[in-house]
Amino acid sequence: MITISDISARIAGRLLLDHASVSLPSGTKAGLVGRNGAGKSTLFRVITGDLGAESGTISIPKNARMGQVKQEAPGTEDSLITIVLSADKERAALLAEAETATDPHRIAEIQMRLVDIDAHSAEARAASILSGLGFDQEAQARPASSFSGGWRMRVALASVLFTEPDLLLLDEPTNYLDLEGTMWLEDYIRRYPHTVIIISHDRDLLNNAVNSIVHLDQKKLTFYRGNYDQFERQKAEADELQMKAKAKNDAARKHLQSFIDRFKAKASKAKQAQSRVKALERMGTVAAVIEDHVQPITFPEPEKQPASPIVAISGGAVGYEPGKPILRGLNLRIDNDDRIALLGSNGNGKSTFAKFISGRLAPESGEMRLAPSLKIGFFAQHQLDDLVPNETPVEHVRRLMPTEPEAKVRARVAQMGLATEKMATAAKDLSGGEKARLLMGLAAFHAPNLLILDEPTNHLDIDSRRALIEALNDYDGAVILISHDRHLIEATVDRLWLVNNGTVTSFEGDMEEYRDLIVASGKKKDDEKQRQPEEQSSKADQRKLNADKRASLAPLKKKINEIESLTGKLEKLIQALDAELADPALYEKAPAKAAEKAKQRGEAAAKLAAAEEQWLELSAEYEEAMAS
Repeated sequence: MITISDISARIAGRLLLDHASVSLPSGTKAGLVGRNGAGKSTLFRVITGDLGAESGTISIPKNARMGQVKQEAPGTEDSLITIVLSADKERAALLAEAETATDPHRIAEIQMRLVDIDAHSAEARAASILSGLGFDQEAQARPASSFSGGWRMRVALASVLFTEPDLLLLDEPTNYLDLEGTMWLEDYIRRYPHTVIIISHDRDLLNNAVNSIVHLDQKKLTFYRGNYDQFERQKAEADELQMKAKAKNDAARKHLQSFIDRFKAKASKAKQAQSRVKALERMGTVAAVIEDHVQPITFPEPEKQPASPIVAISGGAVGYEPGKPILRGLNLRIDNDDRIALLGSNGNGKSTFAKFISGRLAPESGEMRLAPSLKIGFFAQHQLDDLVPNETPVEHVRRLMPTEPEAKVRARVAQMGLATEKMATAAKDLSGGEKARLLMGLAAFHAPNLLILDEPTNHLDIDSRRALIEALNDYDGAVILISHDRHLIEATVDRLWLVNNGTVTSFEGDMEEYRDLIVASGKKKDDEKQRQPEEQSSKADQRKLNADKRASLAPLKKKINEIESLTGKLEKLIQALDAELADPALYEKAPAKAAEKAKQRGEAAAKLAAAEEQWLELSAEYEEAMAS
């Protein structure tokens, strides 16, 4: 049992935790969620003792081992397997002592303890963890210094997983993982035998790997049983009940106050009025539900959509060194309404392909034809470093609108999802999510026909990711997406391309089938089945037929996506109207307005019902067509 009692903590004078409390049973897999900047990482620092709390206590079982990923990625000349093995300090110390011990009793103790901690299978366990995080046997033997920072962070993650602490603290571990590594980590956490607290904005990870949610909101901690989807439902129900309770409380308080105001000056009613005052004091108030507003994300619509295909590649090959292509045999087309996700492990060439399509890499061989006047917008995480540190978002945008008035420049910044108070903030002082919003807005500034997003969600919280989903579904151009966020992929794309074995091919399946493929390949890496040429040809023909079918059904799929976006907007409108109509004061102060709101609610409900019915019909039509 981990018990956090009455904790208060602040950073740079800002109070982030205010007498917050929560208890976690042993073995809990908890997702710690909350808006960016709410104080989740601060809570981790308090738990580990790296930050002192102003008040309160944290109770952790005696002798419990705590582990979290080190901020510094290993960059030594030691091999990866050696680094991971050395993370278990006790095992390393026991093995070193065993080399020099001479006392028979001590030797026996050492050997018994090595057996207890399963030291003899350590290398196999370390290799398995590294393999799951994307390092093959050859890579595991290479020095850490030969890998980039992102890959080294995977080694740091592997090291803490290998030590198997009693309390495992993970802060956004998927930010440096690809989709395959994220899927592996999801399974690992679900099977982990001890307590885990994980800060993550990956909805699928929080749905599939954890069994509880700790919500940090308004400086308080609230425990919910279940995964993230269940948390959202419970939270919405609790908020609705609280809104109703507040409305009822406000009405009762208003009634009592009215009596007091009318009769407190009359001697004959003074006693009753005084009793009402006491009743009013005892009644107290019900807090309002405070909703943090999430700035929407908007991508400008292309002025004119070129005819398909907007990109056609024939016999293409691309790489960074002449004669050493990363990808070859590229025979692909991109249509003006395509929504494509690139799948494949990091290092297979997804970012290389994105740079190729965007024109940042020239073809080594073959041909790539672009539609006339095609505009391409490109976003990649590493471009965050390209922002001018001391320039504000307004200054970044003004450079692209030098002759426009200030009001138009600021309006354009607002479309990027940056609040008014952030417009005059230097880029270096923006949060990671705010920088990502600014960079996405700059990438899409000239209303591209094709938008390429390479890991756009790394610094976005769950609500901002939802805003990105809505923006992509409202956007009228083509999209190429690279992401480890399965929920984002499933909600925005309708085609999957697999980057693997030095080329790019269409993957005829959904994300569940891809997950099954990853699991199967992980179990059978050294036992791949050999297929006959005829079978390969047959499969290629089938894939082509499926691709043609998808292309013919693209307008229908687009219509379904449009209806999904509409239903989402109508649901939000109805929720907002319900909140207004739940206020008794509306009917007293503005009955005509209340009637108008009720009418709007009825119209929105009718539109929602019609949209849902149309969605069901079109979805059934689409599924039947795909199955035929």
